[in-house]
Parts: sequence; structure tokens; C-alpha cells
Amino acid sequence: MPSPSAAPVVVVIGSVNMDLVVRAPHVPRPGETVLGHDFATIPGGKGANQAVAAAKLGADCHFVGRVGDDAFGQRLLAGMKAVGVNCDHVSVTEGVSTGVALIVVDELGENAITVSSGANAKLSIEDIEAAKATIASARVCLLQLEIPLETACYAIRLAKSLGVEVIVDTAPAPAADKVPQTLFEADILTPNETEAMILTGEPSSGKREARFVATALLERGAKNVVLKLGEKGSLCYDGNTFEHVKPFRIKPVDTTAAGDAFSAALAVSRAKGTPLAEAVLYANAAGAAACLKFGAQPAMPTTEEIRSLMMDSGVEPKA
Repeated sequence: MPSPSAAPVVVVIGSVNMDLVVRAPHVPRPGETVLGHDFATIPGGKGANQAVAAAKLGADCHFVGRVGDDAFGQRLLAGMKAVGVNCDHVSVTEGVSTGVALIVVDELGENAITVSSGANAKLSIEDIEAAKATIASARVCLLQLEIPLETACYAIRLAKSLGVEVIVDTAPAPAADKVPQTLFEADILTPNETEAMILTGEPSSGKREARFVATALLERGAKNVVLKLGEKGSLCYDGNTFEHVKPFRIKPVDTTAAGDAFSAALAVSRAKGTPLAEAVLYANAAGAAACLKFGAQPAMPTTEEIRSLMMDSGVEPKA
């Protein structure tokens, strides 16, 4: 167990993608061609985004993942290492491309994303076992679902057996009838409204529906649910108490990785021992701060940026 003065250890297990981003007046409808502008290749992938964010927020962050044996993979590895992410457990997969995401961002900052998994689909149970000692050293293990479900479930069980708190960002969410029960063994599930609806097969718009969906997720086995409600903030539920956590009002530039900033900030706060609702408030601020910049990893906020946003909103940072 690290000393109180040591950086909290967070292990992120997940995907690494190169984001191919185009800005456009609106997201194309089926059969429609839209003239875009400002094409860019930007480091992304939910796992890598969260690892970069956690490192920028002061965690001793270790990443477990795979890249392809191509130029994208080398660039992505260099970018993570540059901000302090430990990549000892990132494997280069021969004969396979690095994952890519095709992203269209509209004039309001909203986006549509298509992902080609590439090397992410090769992340295996053996990779998780190879990182067992590192996982055991962590306070929090953070996962998403852009890797094989079998691998994610194995990582959940392993981290739980080692006494490590597990947070699962349930994106992309598998259909309700295909969700492995192991997913609900996580200590904290963090779906957004759309993902919650997919996982439970229930609508989640409005406070009553949000509470209903959070309850349904806990009944499946999760210890805590943090339902991300976008501009409405977040809803925490531990099986006894519902707590709505306020949002932070901003004018978004790009919402691409807001959820990743949220998950990373939540993981770092929990690794510091911060109570859940207080950690979620900090995570809400992190998600909002990420929306003020364009791109995924370049938009991951620093501690100072989050604190500034909170103080400008009249909230004293505690997490």
C-alpha cells in the first residue's frame, strides 16, 4: 500500500487508437456526402485517453494494451510515455494494424465515431496475467470495453481477487442479452444514458428513469453505479442512497473524450481514497474541462485546469 504522500497507483487496461478526425457542419446522414475541413490524426482510444488523463492528474499510471507494428503504434506509444504513462505492458502486435477511429465533429462539438479495433482485439488473458504484479500494486484498476469482453472479464476477476477497486467504463456497451455477469462484479460501473439503456434494455431519460436504470444495474450485481447524464451532471447510487452530482456549465468545443476524462479523474480520486460523490464531482469537472479543447488525448485536462473550472463555478476543489 503506498504512503499517503506517494502518487496513487492506477492501472488502465484498454484500447489504443489513432483518431482520424474531420470537422463538418453536421454528421452525415445515410447516403449523404458532407464537405468537411481541418482533418487531423490525433492520439486516442478510450484506454489510452484514460491513461494519459490519469498521468496528467498525478497518478502513477500503468497501461496494459496492444498496438500494431506500424507508424501509428509507435507514435501512440511515444505520446503516452511523454506524459508519464508506464507502457511496460503495452505489446507490439506483428502483422496487425493499430486501432483507428474515424470521427466526425459537428459545429456544436458533438461527434459520431466508428472504430476499427486492430491490435486492440488481440489483447488477451495472457496479457492480463503478465501484468498481474502491476495490477496487484494498484489502488484502482480502470477498464473500458474496446477490448475483447473475455479479456475484460478476466481482468475484473483478477483485480477483485487482488483487492483492487475496479471501475468499468461500459463503452461501447454490449446488448443486454450479451452482457457477461462478470461485468457487474465491478465496484463502480460508469455508463452514460445511452449505454445504460443498452445494458438494461430500459430508457434512462429523466430523473425517474435514471434512478430506475441505476437500480436495475445494481440488481445485476454492481456495488455502485455512476450514471453519466451529460449536461445534467451525474447520478450516484450505492444501493441505499441516490445522489445527484451537479454539472459544470460550459460551451463545448469538442465532446470526443469527455467520458474518458471523467473516468480517469474518478479513478485517480478513488485511488486517493476520496468518497464517491466527491470524486464524481471532480470527475464531472474533468469531463467538462476536456470539452474545451479539440481532440482526445490533447484535450485531457491537468489538475490545474480542473481546479480552475471548479473555482470559476464557485466550487471548492476537494478531490
